[in-house]
Amino acid sequence: MYKHVALLVRQEGMTHEEFVDHWQNEHTPIAREIEGVVKYNTVLPTDPENAEFDGIAELYFEDLPDLHDALGSPGSRDYDPTKEVAAKAREDVDNFLDIDERPRFIGEEIVQKDEVDGDSDGLYKHSAFLVRQEGMTHEEFVDHWQNEHTPIAREIEGVVKYNTVLPTDPENAEFDGIAELYFEDLDKLYDALGSEGSRDYDPDRGKAKEAREDVNNFLAIDERPRFIGRETVQKDET
Repeated sequence: MYKHVALLVRQEGMTHEEFVDHWQNEHTPIAREIEGVVKYNTVLPTDPENAEFDGIAELYFEDLPDLHDALGSPGSRDYDPTKEVAAKAREDVDNFLDIDERPRFIGEEIVQKDEVDGDSDGLYKHSAFLVRQEGMTHEEFVDHWQNEHTPIAREIEGVVKYNTVLPTDPENAEFDGIAELYFEDLDKLYDALGSEGSRDYDPDRGKAKEAREDVNNFLAIDERPRFIGRETVQKDET
């Protein structure tokens, strides 16, 4: 499954609450109907005052050309669709988003672990937008991440679902990948992966500690945005 992940930043002069109201009540009904979208999730921050972004929007497509047609290709934070609903969604973006400050990522999602009975609606989610260490190629980064780090991360205490997202066009992607860890309980998430307000975390036991130690082998931790939020499934036709 291919997905477009947008890290949303509100316009200057707009409060987070005003942003959420427009996004959820005006924009989301449009975005659900974008041509080719088979699944649509929104993620609201659990701690808006300390979050790096105002929210995350994830639109899923079964076909990569359909995604590009609707939402543009990697290499630009903006897009100019021609299809009817996608064009309407783009026009509405100007009502609440700071488009130039909105990182975006197009990738292929790989489900690494799933112990959830049903969908991810209502789960707490830690999304880490990964940047490789200086001197490491993207291919070296992916090899370590997928083959060394992922087996550890799967077993972090409290994790009920774990996805990795690999860029479809690494040369133009803003990040080297996304790691998404889901928890049923927010306290368990904070215990394992830290709270908002810092890009780093310092767990003291178990697999979370082992995973944090391994991060130093491949990630530029200070350049890695992260986001903790609660996910809402707005549409699912998969």
